[in-house]
Amino acid sequence: MRRKDTINIVKSMDRGPIEFESRSFEHEGDVMSIAKKEVVTIPQTATIKEAADIMVKNKFRRLPITNPGTGKLLGIVTSMDILDFLGGGDKFKILEEKYQDNFLAAINESVKKIMARDVYHLSNKDSVNDAVEIMLKNGVGALPVINADEKITGIVSERDFALLMAGVLTDELVEDFMSTDVITTTPGTPIEGASKIMVRNKLRRIPVVGEERRTPHPENEKLVGIVTATDILEFLGQSKAFNNMTSNSAAEILDNKITEIMENEVVTTAPNSRLGAVCEVMENKGIGGMPVVKDGELLGIITESDMLKAIKTMND
Repeated sequence: MRRKDTINIVKSMDRGPIEFESRSFEHEGDVMSIAKKEVVTIPQTATIKEAADIMVKNKFRRLPITNPGTGKLLGIVTSMDILDFLGGGDKFKILEEKYQDNFLAAINESVKKIMARDVYHLSNKDSVNDAVEIMLKNGVGALPVINADEKITGIVSERDFALLMAGVLTDELVEDFMSTDVITTTPGTPIEGASKIMVRNKLRRIPVVGEERRTPHPENEKLVGIVTATDILEFLGQSKAFNNMTSNSAAEILDNKITEIMENEVVTTAPNSRLGAVCEVMENKGIGGMPVVKDGELLGIITESDMLKAIKTMND
């Protein structure tokens, strides 16, 4: 679908209420014009390691889970669910209690144990407006699209919107939509600590700042790297994560410092950059967020979810 056509749809979005159950299934909604039709899914019997490997290989942040026989949507597993399980949150109790901290055994547990069953979704009759509204209201990064038989016919994500807005959002500035309350970490943080920060604060990436900073204020922090949920999953899926292990302990693996996995060459943007230009950089670099820097100082962060906010304001 052409970007100009998409922006016209966005500008003419109906602001009416979202009512899934009352909609008739007569016409395909315009959300299908931007949804990805070929959706990678997994059964609930797939292992956590298999799910992580598929995410890393395809640069996915989530995988819908379906019934192999009927193709119906059963749930969804995200990179956050896996980080939660590996030490970031409440699901870590499964690893501790059932597997007594045996990492190699735990990662072969089925995704059924950690997947979310109540999935925000769209029907193939819904609109672009519905997608934007539901994502923003519920803080989700993607929505599976199902048909009348509850089978997946597509998936639409924040990234789809961000890519479509590349070169289109020419009036909106980064400084008007970026998050200024940035949670950061330092190079000495263990992977487990970074996982906890991400899970507890629902973050997919954390800027890494120099440990020599003297105050906690962003204007005094020097950006030295960035670490993402995908970086952590990739590390855990690589053989080098296990090369120096003396036990099967998850704690031993997760005690590695984020310097092992963080990106040192950080793609940044300026507060006066146009959002459309930022979307183009995201598309070209294959990234979902960028720290905002001015004169070497970290001022904020701009992400794909911020692009949804910009789209919404266009019709307010």
